[in-house]
Amino acid sequence: MVSAHSISQRYRMLELRHFRYAVAVAEEGHVTRAAARLGIQQPPLSQQIKALEEMIGAPLFRRLPRGVELTDAGRAFIDRARQVLADADGAMEAARRAARGETGALAIGFTSSAAFHPLVTSVMRGFRLSAPDLSLRLEEGSTTELTAELAAGRLDAAFIRAGSERAAIDRMDELVIEQVDEEEMLLAVPDHHPLSASRAAERIDLADLANETFILYRRPSSQFLYDQIIAACRAAGFSPRIAQEAPKMVSTLSFVAAGLGMSVVPESMARLETSGVTYRRFTQSGRLVAPLYLAFRKDSGGALQRFIEAARQSARSATNVHSPPQAASARP
Repeated sequence: MVSAHSISQRYRMLELRHFRYAVAVAEEGHVTRAAARLGIQQPPLSQQIKALEEMIGAPLFRRLPRGVELTDAGRAFIDRARQVLADADGAMEAARRAARGETGALAIGFTSSAAFHPLVTSVMRGFRLSAPDLSLRLEEGSTTELTAELAAGRLDAAFIRAGSERAAIDRMDELVIEQVDEEEMLLAVPDHHPLSASRAAERIDLADLANETFILYRRPSSQFLYDQIIAACRAAGFSPRIAQEAPKMVSTLSFVAAGLGMSVVPESMARLETSGVTYRRFTQSGRLVAPLYLAFRKDSGGALQRFIEAARQSARSATNVHSPPQAASARP
């Protein structure tokens, strides 16, 4: 009687090549032809088949004058051997696809002001088309919230607006931050405001807005853009009169459309074409810009590396990626 230990020892010697050898011999019905197909000599193949039969403890082939045929044990083995080889090939292909970033899961964050940026939307859309089997989880938050999620490993990458937070992010050893674009900031005014109709093609001097009422987004939601607007107004000689602080940037545009005041938003937000809102550009002296960054974990590989490369490629070709909105109106 064969002991369990003896059987275990036999199976530890069994390798994928034994399955391939047996399948080739079964399909060719001839050891010499199978050897030629496998690219090896006939004697070593015969020895491997004999060793396989010894490991199994039963003959797999019946030797004939002009070839071989399967025994009952051989037919049972070959059926399973084909399945084992298919599973092995599938496992290797699954690993290759994961290494290429075609499968797996990614968690991507973005600030509310980055959500409508054409680079962000094009990267997301292109990535979805090129890797349909990859699971994407999207999360919106402030720069501070998103970088904390990145550092904790709950996000893989995030599109952020980093200003004073940049130094703190750079001190996080596990994170990398790269600028992928920079866009102009525009003045958003209600349609019925005099600035929306008179000399609409002319640029606005920030100093001329000293007596206007502003709608801004809450500082925790976009600290960098908030601080930049306040600093620019003060540099122009006034402190902005803020009538309302909206929870999100999209809400800011809704308040402007309602006539509650004016705001300053990244150019990509004008793509929303909010009814009741007109966009004007600032003069060069009062020009404000909103850089866009991609922050990601250093231990990037597979899907994350593929995503980073897609963002970098989009950044390289982003010069003309977004056209300026109409100066007079954002209505369709």
